[in-house]
Amino acid sequence: MSALTCFKAYDIRGRLGIDLDEEIAHRIGRAFARALGAKKVVLGRDIRASSEALAGAVAQALVAEGCEVLDLGLSGTEEMYFATTFFGADGGICVTASHNPMDYNGMKMVRAGSAPLDAATGLASIKALAEADDFGPARAGGRIRDIAIEARTAYVERVMSFVDVAALKPLKIVVNAGNGAAGPTFDAIAAALELRGAPLTFIRMHHTPDGSFPNGIPNPLLVENRPVTAERVIAEGADLGVAWDGDFDRCFFFDHTGGFVDGEYVVGLLAEVFLQKEPGAKIIHDPRVVWNTQDVVARAGGTAVQSRTGHAFIKQSMRDENAFYGGEMSAHHYFRDFVYCDSGMIPWLVMAELVSRRGPLADLVAARRAAFPSSGEINFHPADPKGTITAIRARYEPRACSVDETDGISLDMGDWRFNLRSSNTEPVVRLNMESRGRSLDEPLAALTAQLSG
Repeated sequence: MSALTCFKAYDIRGRLGIDLDEEIAHRIGRAFARALGAKKVVLGRDIRASSEALAGAVAQALVAEGCEVLDLGLSGTEEMYFATTFFGADGGICVTASHNPMDYNGMKMVRAGSAPLDAATGLASIKALAEADDFGPARAGGRIRDIAIEARTAYVERVMSFVDVAALKPLKIVVNAGNGAAGPTFDAIAAALELRGAPLTFIRMHHTPDGSFPNGIPNPLLVENRPVTAERVIAEGADLGVAWDGDFDRCFFFDHTGGFVDGEYVVGLLAEVFLQKEPGAKIIHDPRVVWNTQDVVARAGGTAVQSRTGHAFIKQSMRDENAFYGGEMSAHHYFRDFVYCDSGMIPWLVMAELVSRRGPLADLVAARRAAFPSSGEINFHPADPKGTITAIRARYEPRACSVDETDGISLDMGDWRFNLRSSNTEPVVRLNMESRGRSLDEPLAALTAQLSG
């Protein structure tokens, strides 16, 4: 039995040729079918150079287990989520490394009903079976069926159900697909909008899928990756800018001034929209930056429910609470009416309608930023991450109003608050800080010095 290092907390991710290759992908495919007792599995892939071969290995493994493979081809992770439920499949897999470096790839997987997988709900069993690699001869009855056109047509209709086209005003929108998988899917949605008479004009950039990523790995969360979209928004005189990561399950916004809109404020805006649609609904949020979201939800008459960070945990909370909407500051947005899963296409449609109804995004965000300033997420690489977090907790906890251990540690210091956590996927410590209207300069400088020391 060989240990597999590509299994993470709630997905598969690793370095090509070291943690993951076609042989390992084949073992994972057979293990997935065996662990879930699957007979029908949806399979998609991103544009990375290695993804087609890895997806092919998974497909053949599923066939060897007697499965019907419903092949999406090049697609976004959210298209796999949607198709798994839409086609009544027993599970779904998307071969993708999203925003990871070029020498990485991985898989995102769900159970029947597009329910998340983690160690407690099947991922540990898949890992054990893949490591044992004792599957025996191929089973009969397996086949591959191309569902790309049928699935995308149904997916576009579901996404379009989130927007009132009649409410849209003439807007110019810059869209940056980052040469990832977003381009073709966006084009299908844009075509549907045009057929319905939506008065939107799109300026496409880095739109053609290209696994060599000639403009860099698509990850708009990185500060250094934002100017290219911001500058295009300004140059075009656009009303809005939108950028996606590689598998487009995250969506990032720029206002008409080119200003980047931090994820926690987007969560608040979308929460308010959905509470108008369903008064009193529950809204899920992650524990890193919370005060703006909690305030917006309370004012709108909803109930804010905190969940541990990470798509598997948020999705489970969405289901447990039957929440209408959930959002993470990292730009994942989840929707009850989208099989409780995250989508990077629904948010920009909702935002276009919101801007049409209420005016510029910059104006909508300004008051919230002033009321609840935020540091944004800052990454540190201390030599001893665990010891560093312990030392900071010991220093600040005696003066804290409350301590929250939902994810890492969150300390409420009265008029400011911070969350410190180790990443689920990278060897880094992440800091987020927020306040109730006061400057963050002094506490941020103090914490930065300790985390950098």
